Amino acid sequence: MQSAFTEIMRNRFTAIAEEASTMAYRTAHTTFVKQTQDFQVALARTDGAFFAFPTMTGVTSSVAQDISPFTRAIDEPFEPGDVIITNDPHRTVGLVTHTMDIHMAQPIFYKGELICFAWSFVHATDIGGAVPGSISPDLYEVYQEGIQIRPVKLRRKGVQNDDIVNLLKDNSRIGEEVWGDLEAMQSAMRLLERRVDEICDKIGPERFRTATDALLDYAETKARSVIANLKDGTYRFSDYLEAGSADDAVHIHCKLTIRGDEAEIDYSGSDPQVASALNFATGERTHPFLCTALTNYINTMEPSTPVNGGIIRPIRAYAPRGTIMNAEFPAAMGNRWVAVMRTYDALMGCLNQAIDGAITAGGAGQAGIISVSWPEEATGRTRVSVVEPFSGGSGGRRNMDGVHGNDTMVGYLKSTPVESVEVDCPLVVRRHELVPESFGHGKFRGGAAVRIELEARAPQCRIAVRGLDRLRFQPWGVQGGAPGTAGKLSVRKEGSDAVIRQINILALARGDTLTMTSPGGGGFGPPLERAPEHVLKDVRDGFLGPDTARRHYGVAISNGQLDLEETKVLRARMMEETGPPSLFAFGVERENYQATIDPDIAAVAAKLVLREPQGRRPALIRQIRGLQRNGELPVDPAEAETWLLRTIAFAHPAAEAG
Repeated sequence: MQSAFTEIMRNRFTAIAEEASTMAYRTAHTTFVKQTQDFQVALARTDGAFFAFPTMTGVTSSVAQDISPFTRAIDEPFEPGDVIITNDPHRTVGLVTHTMDIHMAQPIFYKGELICFAWSFVHATDIGGAVPGSISPDLYEVYQEGIQIRPVKLRRKGVQNDDIVNLLKDNSRIGEEVWGDLEAMQSAMRLLERRVDEICDKIGPERFRTATDALLDYAETKARSVIANLKDGTYRFSDYLEAGSADDAVHIHCKLTIRGDEAEIDYSGSDPQVASALNFATGERTHPFLCTALTNYINTMEPSTPVNGGIIRPIRAYAPRGTIMNAEFPAAMGNRWVAVMRTYDALMGCLNQAIDGAITAGGAGQAGIISVSWPEEATGRTRVSVVEPFSGGSGGRRNMDGVHGNDTMVGYLKSTPVESVEVDCPLVVRRHELVPESFGHGKFRGGAAVRIELEARAPQCRIAVRGLDRLRFQPWGVQGGAPGTAGKLSVRKEGSDAVIRQINILALARGDTLTMTSPGGGGFGPPLERAPEHVLKDVRDGFLGPDTARRHYGVAISNGQLDLEETKVLRARMMEETGPPSLFAFGVERENYQATIDPDIAAVAAKLVLREPQGRRPALIRQIRGLQRNGELPVDPAEAETWLLRTIAFAHPAAEAG
């Protein structure tokens, strides 16, 4: 009887969450919300855990978040009609993940008793700051990223504080549109309030709480059952953020320990926070951004797992304070999503070792959010619009190919219709297409890369693209699969083409074009094991040429037809010449980099540097990287630690590295 009640309430809670989320995006104002859907609304318990969360619309990455740092920051009692607001990552211990995400919460009372919270967030297209859109990889402190609003009451007993509204509008380049999005979120929260009131009228507040308890417990049980099927042990993996540098990279180090039905994730050894907008905050707690790869795996293996905060209970995740994934004030965080994606990749690398036969290759690993600004002709005011999320192919998986043009971590972001782009801003989309032969070859190939070409149609367009990466290091292949292709950027001005390494703020005149090609996903499994008919289909679909099919897959295709006899002979010969498959294939650029910057020694160095004052850390990291490139450090990590402590002028030489 109890399980039937739990399932009924699960469906009811899901239905009202989906209803409110749909209402929010259908009434929003800005393109990035009403088209791309970078927003969400949900219901949280009074302890901060979500118990009703949509999955059909909006962002899903916050499902294991805890809103209590936000609600507890209000130093006065809640009353009916209150709405609180913030966009402060540090004061909310990483609930807000960058200042462009404006969070609100509304206490829901039933007959005078606080029973839960309605919550929402929306990505504000512009909140002021140094650049239109408020985000640039070049920004290095939060003050440059626009207005900061500490947790405060926006509405008190239903009465709106217009001073806060005006402050927000006056500091945004498109204040009315941003406020329109926030009004849409408030309407959705009021809808949630009405639906909760209706449920409590039917079952009462005690059974309402019982249902939320049962649903979180059920999600925890499902999560534990999946973790218990992983191999006990400790697994390590490193990945990198290129950070726009031609010769260095930000090192992310992950250690996963599985013990029975519990998992511990430790990012000690990762590089310190950087003087750019790549950082994010997690507050030395089990933040969902530190364990998304594992929670996604749980949901994949147990699709019936309720979508709520219970999924994170068997997981303990830790990132030392001062690392890129637990940055200290006043770190900039506008571009944090690409760092979150690489954190995801590092944990996925560990999971590939903890799962017999591995699970997935590396994907594009980026979320290049394209925004454009231009002066409005009539007023001279700067207009801002978010154009498109720009991802790339996902990695091949243990039983299926990667997805073309859409990586796992950003699958919830919707592509903006070309017509909307060209109506909303002075750009013409000349091309938006999948790129042939851009994926990693494998038994299950990766997803193809995406190419987009944008032409400026106004005299003073400025384009910013945050979250680009893997322009140097390829998405890795797994279990004998090949790495995918790296991304590429080029710009055409006055008839001349130039390859560029990164886009912070790119000025385009009328007629100039920007062409971006994303990374393609890595392959899974040996290409010679791919079904010949699948290779033939890729050739017929235009993703492979016959020569590539022959060279990498040992498949003979002539005049669009499969030659099975020649394929058999080809594959037999190629298999004799091929060694045993490696677990990971990283590509030449990463292999060359790691030949001089050993990841194990980089982890030792990061632990030492993190004990130093924040202001000294960047110079120390640069110094140690230089020593590594020159081959001056011992190759054994323990000996390297001793050498560094003896050689480098650390302020705390007696401290243990950890």
